[in-house]
Amino acid sequence: MNETLVDRNNITLRDRLKNMVASFGLPRLIIAGFLLLLFIAAPFVGADFWTQISNTVNRFSWNAIMVLAMVPMIHSGCGLNFGLPLGIISGLLGATLSIEFGFTGPLSFVMAILIATPFALVLGAAYGWLLNKIKGGEMMIATYVGFSSVSFMCMMWLLLPYHSPTMVWGFAGKGLRTTISLEGFYDKVLANFLQINIGNLSIPTGTLLFFALLAWLMWAFLHTKTGTAMTAVGSNPTFARAAGVNVDRMRLLSVVMSTWLAAIGILVYEQGFGFIQLYMAPFYMALPAVSAILIGGASVNKASIANVIIGTFLFQGIVTMTPTVMNSAIHMDMSEVIRVVASQGMILYALTRKTEGTK
Repeated sequence: MNETLVDRNNITLRDRLKNMVASFGLPRLIIAGFLLLLFIAAPFVGADFWTQISNTVNRFSWNAIMVLAMVPMIHSGCGLNFGLPLGIISGLLGATLSIEFGFTGPLSFVMAILIATPFALVLGAAYGWLLNKIKGGEMMIATYVGFSSVSFMCMMWLLLPYHSPTMVWGFAGKGLRTTISLEGFYDKVLANFLQINIGNLSIPTGTLLFFALLAWLMWAFLHTKTGTAMTAVGSNPTFARAAGVNVDRMRLLSVVMSTWLAAIGILVYEQGFGFIQLYMAPFYMALPAVSAILIGGASVNKASIANVIIGTFLFQGIVTMTPTVMNSAIHMDMSEVIRVVASQGMILYALTRKTEGTK
């Protein structure tokens, strides 16, 4: 009798473990285990543990909003937003115009958001209209939209009439520099707000709170009547149309939301990084965001805030820790090579898992 009870308890425990692994996902469990191993190995190869934690958390805070930008388009059935550079360009226009108009300090960050918003709304609406015309091939078209918009802006950064000496080339007096420092503007404006510093551990509280606010607003929106309609469009557009939902309008709204979040995301990235990078810099920025949310457990038609948080932390953790630990272990400066191998490997892996999602 007691042996049977023990066997039942063991079976129940095994079933619970299997269910936990299945819900979290075996691939994510392996990646999380590898990341944990890197953190454990860091002190043994001479890398400071708390510094690595700080670096990982900082990179998470820089990139999380751009990963969050994937959620509305996935929910509406528009797929993964490979056209993220459109939103990034909107953010870059807001950032450069804020400096051009002479705003400084925290006000320059607020103005960058306000200036970027109309660009994001217009470009997002045009992008959404295009995706509504080619239903079924959104991700392929989005890729070319993203690439072509970055190439077009490479010309515009040289031709637009900017005059701020902080940004233009000194020898020509026109055309924007490739990299623009944010010192004196909104450098670390969020990261330094309520920042926690304990020894070598540094937590950018303000940036994390800003992401938490946007994530909560996204969660709240998805639970409204409009958000539920958007999810219905992504799950079954025929049923949604029969229920009286305007499918094209929901899809358009999701694209505009995603584009605006990408614009805000690049501004948050810049304030943490300390620089504005123009020209070809946004070219491949969609791939890490797409990969992060897929690694987090999202599929092409289902995503959650948890997928954003888990995926961003795992992706940025691996990209941050792998070169640091490997360099310290082999005593050679191969950080950039290892970073490229790790990041591109993660992207390749994520894109091969794009049909999987959490159950």
